[in-house]
Amino acid sequence: MNILADRPSAKEMKILFISLVVWIIVTTLFVGIRPEHGVMALLIAVLFFSSQGTRKLVVALLPFALFGISYDWMRIVPNYEVNPIDVKGLYDTEKSLFGIMTSEGLLTPNEFFQIHHCALLDFMAGIFYLCWVPVPILFGLGLYFTHQRTTYLHFALVFLFVNLIGFIGYYIHPAAPPWYVMNYGFEPILNTPGDVAGLGRFDEMTGLSVFQSLYGRNANVFAAVPSLHSAYMVVTLFYSFRARCKTWLRIVFAFIMAGIWFTAVYTGHHYIIDVTLGIACALIGILIFERILMRIPAFSGFIHKYAKYIQ
Repeated sequence: MNILADRPSAKEMKILFISLVVWIIVTTLFVGIRPEHGVMALLIAVLFFSSQGTRKLVVALLPFALFGISYDWMRIVPNYEVNPIDVKGLYDTEKSLFGIMTSEGLLTPNEFFQIHHCALLDFMAGIFYLCWVPVPILFGLGLYFTHQRTTYLHFALVFLFVNLIGFIGYYIHPAAPPWYVMNYGFEPILNTPGDVAGLGRFDEMTGLSVFQSLYGRNANVFAAVPSLHSAYMVVTLFYSFRARCKTWLRIVFAFIMAGIWFTAVYTGHHYIIDVTLGIACALIGILIFERILMRIPAFSGFIHKYAKYIQ
């Protein structure tokens, strides 16, 4: 075995070093360093220097790393400092479009499910929402390790691109989720902590605090539009048709996708409007990437080089 062949080049080491230093410094100064940041930096370094195969994996996973970093860095400039927060307008529009008439009066679907919920749906809601990021990432890893790496790269980059479109939406139109209205009314209160809303019933049922832990680290509660929870499985399902996938797996993806859409509304985390815009965000991201960006020679050439590197 040629040990020297497994070593990264001087240029690769320089890029890694500068990238990690910039990430850690910016995060420390403007966000606040947490233990997971150190663990992630150490893991990246170990994989990068272990072998050529693990180094390729680090480079391949870069779109997902950039997704996590960009989400974390939204704490630097909260979206509510850029544009006014929409609390009542979104609520009123949801009620006018999708309101449910009951004996208590006209309710939004979220308010209806806040009153009418059951243990089975509470449990399934938790399972569906636990899938929203892990399933796409596992799908991507499946593509990578079955040597469908060009398809993997398209999937990973579209996943990142859709997130960036969604993040732009957060800044264009900061909006409160349904649970905020239920808890605080229509007056915007800055620095409001994240809330598990209806997912708290899953935590209580199972004796776990998984969602309490996740939503306690929410970068910004006024980022409900579009619902990126609703977008991820759309991207996953689309690229499953481009990959060598079993039909049963596509059916599972479709079931999870629909389950996440329902859960977003059922648990009070999103309005139907948010879900619809999340789906549109995914479809627009796929369309722009595949039909516009990939037809630009410089961009498609970069993608070709990227795919060749991780082969």
